[in-house]
Amino acid sequence: MVLPLSLLNGSKNSQILIELKNGQTYNGVLVNCDNWMNLNLRDVVCTSKDGDRFWKIPACYVRGNTIKYLCMSQDILNNIPDEVADAKSYSTRGRNSSRGRGRGSRGSRGSNRGNNKRGRGK
Repeated sequence: MVLPLSLLNGSKNSQILIELKNGQTYNGVLVNCDNWMNLNLRDVVCTSKDGDRFWKIPACYVRGNTIKYLCMSQDILNNIPDEVADAKSYSTRGRNSSRGRGRGSRGSRGSNRGNNKRGRGK
C-alpha cells in the first residue's frame, strides 16, 4: 500500500492533473507538497469549471483541502515502494491521556463530596 503523501513526494517534477471541489482543473508539473497536501505547481494550464476557458499560469499554489482528486502517470505509482502503515505512528496517546482540555481529570471527581462550602449557605 502506498500512502498519499509518499506518492506525492515521489511524483515531484512530473506532470499531475488536479481537480478542485469547485470543478476547476490544474494541469502542471509538481514542484513541492507538504503534510497538508498543499501543492506548488509550475507550467500550469488552468481550466474553468465548464471547460470553455483556459489560462496558462507560470506557477500556482493549491491548498490541500480544496482538492477533489489527483491524476498522475501510472509509471510513477510503479516506481514508488510499498509502505506499511504503522498504527502507532498515527496515535502516540492512549485513550485516557490528557491534552489539556477540560477542567481536570475525572479520577478525583466526588472525592470532596460534602466538603464543598459553595452554594450551601454555611
